[in-house]
Amino acid sequence: MELKCPKCAHEIECSGIQQQHYHCDACDSDLKLNASCDKCGSQLEVLQACGATNLWCHQCNELKSKSSAVYSLSEE
Repeated sequence: MELKCPKCAHEIECSGIQQQHYHCDACDSDLKLNASCDKCGSQLEVLQACGATNLWCHQCNELKSKSSAVYSLSEE
C-alpha cells in the first residue's frame, strides 16, 4: 500500500496497519495511519490479539477486513 504525505505529497510506503506511525523523510513530518470504514466513513478501531489484527466499526457494529478499509495519513 502506498500513500502520500499530506504535507508534501511525497509517496510513503506503508507495510500495513500493524505499524500505525510513519515518518516522511522529504519534509521531516511524523505521520499517523488512519483506517476508516468503507461504508460509513467513521474511524475504525484496531483490535490486536494473539498476533492477529482486526478492524472494528462502532457505527456499523461489525468487524471489517483490512482490505475493505480506507487508509489515509495525517500529521501527529
